[in-house]
Amino acid sequence: MTRLETVAELSGNYEIRRFGAVSKGKDGYAEAETWSRAVSFGFHESTRTPEHVAKSLATYESDGRVLTGAYQTGQVAPGSLPADVPVATFATFRKTLNIGFGRTLESQLVTSVTVRTSHRRRGLLRRMMSEDLRLAREDGIAVAALTASEGTIYGRFGYGVASFERTVKVDTTARFSLQHQATGSVEVADPKALLELAPAVFDRVHRLTPGSIGRQEWYRQLVSGSLGHEGKEDPAVKVALHYGPGGDVDGYVSYKFLGWDKEPYTVEVVDLLAATNDAYLELWQYLGAVDLVERVSWEEAPVDDPLAWALTDPRCIDSSDSRDMLWLRILDAPKALAARHYPADGKLVLDLRDPLGLTAGTYALAVEGGQAAAERLPDNTPADLTLGVSALSSIYLGGVCPVTLAAAGKICENASGAALKARQMFAVERATHCLTHF
Repeated sequence: MTRLETVAELSGNYEIRRFGAVSKGKDGYAEAETWSRAVSFGFHESTRTPEHVAKSLATYESDGRVLTGAYQTGQVAPGSLPADVPVATFATFRKTLNIGFGRTLESQLVTSVTVRTSHRRRGLLRRMMSEDLRLAREDGIAVAALTASEGTIYGRFGYGVASFERTVKVDTTARFSLQHQATGSVEVADPKALLELAPAVFDRVHRLTPGSIGRQEWYRQLVSGSLGHEGKEDPAVKVALHYGPGGDVDGYVSYKFLGWDKEPYTVEVVDLLAATNDAYLELWQYLGAVDLVERVSWEEAPVDDPLAWALTDPRCIDSSDSRDMLWLRILDAPKALAARHYPADGKLVLDLRDPLGLTAGTYALAVEGGQAAAERLPDNTPADLTLGVSALSSIYLGGVCPVTLAAAGKICENASGAALKARQMFAVERATHCLTHF
């Protein structure tokens, strides 16, 4: 990516700068490195070593990330952080989003959002977010997405929760038994094999899974143990590959043993990908058979999980409450609506409200034979449903029920049965699940 030099004044006290991420040795690296350290501070991370920062920025460059910072323009307080350290940060990159039935849509992914405590309530986040979403829409991007560290921030920008995940702790003692006859095989592999294999397996899973986001460069390094969260190689990572009936690798699990001082003796899943239902269950059969291990934990497990139904004793799974994972924000309603496949035909008129004014209006969604057409109608046209863009974004991937949102007051049902019709039309072919954090 060519380096960006976008600068905008903000209220005379700050300026917003946008620039491309670059790897060490390239022009602009010092600015990107300082920006990276500001992000680490905002998320309460330990001070990263220069090597860790360099490795992170190299992956950011591979992903084509655009980095944004808000900088003080006046004199900074004596002894405080210098003016070249941004008081707020924001980053974006683009990957595809699976919107159901194998269709994908290029999306604007928002990450690394921080505002220094002493500079809050100055409009910095609103300025960075609003400007970025506007530019993305002008560039033809129909949806944006993020993952949220706090649940109260992003609704006001039009984002809605679109997928969920949960943490599971699976008892793999004698209770663990799967009612499944294996069709393939699982073999232990050198973790570095995933540097090549992981992207190929993920591509297959990505095409199958509504809500899946294309993965950034860092993931293959994480799952192979090449680059852990601490910025260095992780020798504790182990890997097992699943081979389908034809001998092809169609799944893997990357995992770590948490040590003899942790009881019950536990294996933690780093990443588990399966391109077939058999591969998923057979990887769990492998995990359940690992010697000397009594529990397998996974922090990114699906809420609607076939494992529970395949176990002889489903109470082997101890799960926490589901939590929001992917937040979606529709930027161009007609484009996003027309891009989807719909399993039920019908017509809905939507009165869409948008706090940022990017895609507000009244729209007719007409589906015939699964194919959709979406058109803008006059604003005074009677609507079947009145809803905010955050609610439409939530139901778009089929992971949130419109009937539930109507019961919660997030959708106003003007025509009887319209919420149920929306539920049928926006359904997807399998459970919505985003396997990629960013």
